Amino acid sequence: MTLWRTLGEILTRWTDTVAAGIVTLAGRFVSPRVVRLVEDEKPDTFVLQGGGSGPTRVIFADRRFVGGDLDNAAKGSRIELVLRPSRFLVRPLELPARATEFIEGIVRVQIDRLTPWSAAEALFGCSGPLTAGSGKIVTTIAATTRANTEPYIAGLSALHPASLSIFTRAGEGTGNLIKVFEQQARGLLDRQRLSRLLQLALAVLAVVAVLSTAAGAFIGNYLDSRQSELTGELNARRTALRLDRDGDRSPLAALARRKHGSQASVIAVEELSRVLPDNTYVIELHIDGNTLQITGVTQDAPSLIRLLEQSQHFSRATFFAPTTHAPSDPGDRFHIEAKLEPINTVSQ
Repeated sequence: MTLWRTLGEILTRWTDTVAAGIVTLAGRFVSPRVVRLVEDEKPDTFVLQGGGSGPTRVIFADRRFVGGDLDNAAKGSRIELVLRPSRFLVRPLELPARATEFIEGIVRVQIDRLTPWSAAEALFGCSGPLTAGSGKIVTTIAATTRANTEPYIAGLSALHPASLSIFTRAGEGTGNLIKVFEQQARGLLDRQRLSRLLQLALAVLAVVAVLSTAAGAFIGNYLDSRQSELTGELNARRTALRLDRDGDRSPLAALARRKHGSQASVIAVEELSRVLPDNTYVIELHIDGNTLQITGVTQDAPSLIRLLEQSQHFSRATFFAPTTHAPSDPGDRFHIEAKLEPINTVSQ
């Protein structure tokens, strides 16, 4: 638990730093319009400056600012509220000249001695230092309680400004303003909200990375197993093809045996034309595998059996139907069947 708590603190500090940098960088490139509310001599009556339509009167009542076009002017703008000095404790403070760079820290440490309130209760600010001679500087402190300014802060925050600042003057009739409060808007670029968004984005990225790693490992294992299976099947097919090619039962061997074990029809027809005499006419010829059947007309049918048997391409010649003689035929009609002998053999 200590390790996770430490990592959480480191992540929170990192996101806070990044969010602050983003907000600061955005503030440099995007400068919102400045709308100023200056309190008049009458309490809770303000003059609106920078609203776009010239100075107008605005009244603060029931924790709301009413009047003019403040709602539209304040939204997304930087509001500066200038309160009268009578609402603050204003007093000068003399310091050594070398304390110029540390004025705010010195005042914060000694605020309970300089004012009736503690640092947690007070809102305060300092004016720019003025040289007082003899190695001294003078700054003017303006302080009040947070309770006195909370109604104004709540009323202006409801208008959704980009930022809110509270000022007062160093004295009646002077133009020097002292800032005692500043608050950035809690919009999209609010530092805390942006920090939480960064933490959420990092968490989502971490989950996506874990899921991607798991999915990659699963898919990789599946692809490896499929590759192994396909490689095994491919090797088995190659082995089977090699064995079939070399074996007697392979398709190639069967095709070769059929090629060498049967006689081509063209050869059989050519051999018949050579063997049969000129007075013999073939009317029909059928070849089924290695069986030859011929039907025709001849002058001497029995002699055809002898002629076919003498040929090396035919064997077992016989009549498969009776020999007949028609008055219109020039000779006897014969029906002879013979076996075709292969002229090539497969080399073993």
